[in-house]
Amino acid sequence: MAEQPWYKNGLKFECQRCGNCCSGVPGHVWVSDEDIPLIAKHLDIDEITFRQRYIINKNAEGPRLAQRQNDDCVFYNSTHGCVIYEYRPRQCHTWPFWKSNVSKPKNWAGTSLNCPGMNQGKHRTADQIMALIEDDGLPQK
Repeated sequence: MAEQPWYKNGLKFECQRCGNCCSGVPGHVWVSDEDIPLIAKHLDIDEITFRQRYIINKNAEGPRLAQRQNDDCVFYNSTHGCVIYEYRPRQCHTWPFWKSNVSKPKNWAGTSLNCPGMNQGKHRTADQIMALIEDDGLPQK
């Protein structure tokens, strides 16, 4: 029998749309070939225009969203939060259920200090969390 993860009873998360994961800290928001047409359609632009305006392709890991000079995501607005929230990339959709955050209880606890939605709201089972980790939108290493 496989060893149970520390979160075997599941974890709670409900996005508060605070923007802490979207702003002020350098990072990358990876976008997939599935994300791009959905976001472009939502913005009412074609995919080529979307890629020219909003995508950076500087390494082999794949396309990522541009950032503002202050490291905010290009789609983060301090007044309204994420302006593409319903169409946000897979990486954003699966936050905070990333391997780095759920690998150890101390990682989850540390991340939750800056994320008011963690340990609140909707309960995810261990199986649901493992599925999110497997398809989190982050580059495979």
